[in-house]
Amino acid sequence: MTVCIARRAARAAVLAAFALAGCSNAVSDAAPGDTGDMEPFAAIAPEDTLRLTGTEPFWGATIAGDTLQWSTSELPDGITVPITRFAGRGGLSFSGELEGAALDISIVPGDCSDGMSDRTYPFFAVVQIGGETREGCAWREGVDALGEP
Repeated sequence: MTVCIARRAARAAVLAAFALAGCSNAVSDAAPGDTGDMEPFAAIAPEDTLRLTGTEPFWGATIAGDTLQWSTSELPDGITVPITRFAGRGGLSFSGELEGAALDISIVPGDCSDGMSDRTYPFFAVVQIGGETREGCAWREGVDALGEP
């Protein structure tokens, strides 16, 4: 129950952060992060490989450069698609298309639990494919000690 509430709160924070960032060029007290900092999010370098994982249903992704490898229990070998990266002030987003549906991924820092293991991951991930939203966790492959499978 606690994991579910934490996931919902994280999802709302991720979506609100990116929605606020896209609404205006004006700085607001409600904007995420340090309002005096106008630098793009840099905790995940463009050359870092990101791994994402989620449950209910099980899914996984690897982001390397401008490519996403998406897998599910129905697609164990995965599908590879091109994506575009955007570094906002409080996190990253990636966009593209997956099997004809719009694909949007938001990554923000925060202690994330997959709800199935005792691992704590350093980033929250929200994946939207068409009208479907999936929540999970993310880490930088070879950089973050926690979360490595």
